[in-house]
Amino acid sequence: MTIEWTWISDHAGDLAALTLSHLQAAFTAVLLGLLISLPLAVVAHRVRPLRGFLLGLSNVLFTIPSIAVFVLLLPVSGLTRTTTVIGLTIYTLVVLLRNTVEGLDSVPARTREAAVAMGTRPLRTLLTVELPLALPVIMAGVRIATVMSISLVSVATYIGDGGLGQLFTDGFQRNFPTPVIVGVVLTLLLALVADALLVAAQYVLTPWTRRPRRTGRQARAGRPDPTDRPNHPTGRPNSTDRPEKAAEPGHDGRRPVTERA
Repeated sequence: MTIEWTWISDHAGDLAALTLSHLQAAFTAVLLGLLISLPLAVVAHRVRPLRGFLLGLSNVLFTIPSIAVFVLLLPVSGLTRTTTVIGLTIYTLVVLLRNTVEGLDSVPARTREAAVAMGTRPLRTLLTVELPLALPVIMAGVRIATVMSISLVSVATYIGDGGLGQLFTDGFQRNFPTPVIVGVVLTLLLALVADALLVAAQYVLTPWTRRPRRTGRQARAGRPDPTDRPNHPTGRPNSTDRPEKAAEPGHDGRRPVTERA
């Protein structure tokens, strides 16, 4: 199996257009899935009877084969990009909804009670306290949904869409392996780059999860790490924080002086 590099250079413009189309379909589906899953997750988190129903419904939708979903949507939206986006959005819901619910569940109850005690309204508490603290878990779901959507876009080739997936069908039909290999490599690169960008975004948006590093001057001076304290949220008890034992009389390391007669 050999690759014809001249074919890649001759079709650079087509490859760029297919890559852009692939990204548009994947990111649109993730964005719509996030907009749908956020309010549903809040409802599932606060209304316990609906929690099992919503999560179970998303699991049932996830079990439907992707090709079957696209075929079922054809009478509604036809052979258009809308069919691809709707199908991909359905698959992102199971990941985004579950992770958002688990993220909201991970917020400590004392934090919510403190916000209520300060007179913060429920909506403001959700936007400024609960969602920021749940962001690491939510971002984990966004990463999974993004990589999954990038891989599933190629399935939409069977309905006339599919971005880089068109290279697969073209290569198989002509028994020409170069488009297939190029499509696989570009799909992998898109998934890796998208995941790296989301990791960087999470790093920027969640500064409280980063542990501060000791500077070289502090290490040379023998200063303790500020996080190694019992009252620090990410620290551990340190021996330097233990109170020193008071010296007992007569035990200061010197011999007692006796009075001479």
